[in-house]
Formats: sequence, structure tokens, C-alpha cells
Amino acid sequence: MPPIRIVLADDHTLVRAGIRSLLQGFSGIEVVGEAEDGFTALRIAAARRPDVVLLDIGMPGMSGLEVVPRLSKIDSSIRAVMLSIHKAEEYVLEALRAGAVGYLVKDSAVAELEIAVRAVARGETYLSPAISRAVVHEYIGRSSAVMHDTLAALTPRQREVLQLVVMGNTSKEIAQQLGVSYRTVEVHRMHLMRRLNVHDSASLVRLAVGLGLVVRNE
Repeated sequence: MPPIRIVLADDHTLVRAGIRSLLQGFSGIEVVGEAEDGFTALRIAAARRPDVVLLDIGMPGMSGLEVVPRLSKIDSSIRAVMLSIHKAEEYVLEALRAGAVGYLVKDSAVAELEIAVRAVARGETYLSPAISRAVVHEYIGRSSAVMHDTLAALTPRQREVLQLVVMGNTSKEIAQQLGVSYRTVEVHRMHLMRRLNVHDSASLVRLAVGLGLVVRNE
């Protein structure tokens, strides 16, 4: 399995050196670049295409919050984790709204750094336990509301295809049942995964069932 490739951005040299040293001690994790400001972080990310970028939230010139949405334009697969001394709700929510998938408080335990990096590299979201439960609940509620709005925007045909996928039908079987071509079903699948931001049929099924959009018959 290839290592998790990381770019580290923090304007404090000693802090950056300490975090780099910790990361290099973790198996299967590789630091492929360092930056002292947001502009350099973007330049290195464009050149190295890391899996994860660890960003100080408050760098001069261009803050970590400003870097995050620009990273997605470079490569949507790059995952951003904010590093911050702040635990207050407004900082965390602002980072999440910017597109960060992780928020790590700088006084966290060493083990938490590794847990956070591996979690976001797997496609999960990670928030430090030090962050208040209220913030986590608000984030989950907001994310669910956005997802339900997205699901509600699906066309009747897309919902029909999604229901048949959840029931375990192949694209060929769905095409036969709906009286359309195999290619048409594949296009519907592609649009569904893109709209729901998932990358395989198994994730599509879990998402649809978990949100109650469709019911899977056992």
C-alpha cells in the first residue's frame, strides 16, 4: 500500500519541525513538502499532489482558511486538516464551511495526530475530542440537512435507479426492468455518485439506506 503523502504548512518553524518529526515516525506516512505560508502551500500541493494537507489556521498572507477552497480546485481528492490553538465554535465551523475535513487542536495528544491523518486519508472527517460536543452536533446536523436537500433534488428516474441499485440489481438488470439501454443506466449511476459525492456503488447504497431515502429489502 502506498504511503499517505502529506504537505505540512505552518508559519512557525519550530512547530513545523516538531510536527514533521512526529509524522515521520508513523509507519506509512510520508511528508512530501513543507510551507511557511498559504501561497507556498498551494504551490507545493499543485506540484506534489499530496493526499493530505495539514494547515495552520492563521498564517500570514493567506490563512489556512483561504487555502482550503483553493486546494479543491487543484485536486478535489486532496484532504485538508486544520491545525489550530483555537477550540471555539466559530473557528471550527468556519474551517468546516471552507471545506476542511479535519480540525486538530495543537495541544492534542501525539497519538491523535496519527489518528486524524489516517482517518481523513480514508475519506472520513476528524474533529479533535477537545472540540465541544455542541460543535460536532451542529456540524452533523448541517451536513445531514445539506445532503437531504441534495437527495431531494434527484429526478424521479434517478431515484428509481437508486432504489434498484440498493435492491442489489446490476446495471444490466436495471436496464431490462426500466426498458432503457445499459449505457443509460451507467450514466445515471455516474450522475448519482457525482451528485452525492461517493465513488462506488457500495457507498451509494450505504448513503441511501442510512439517510432513509430508500428501504432495502432483506
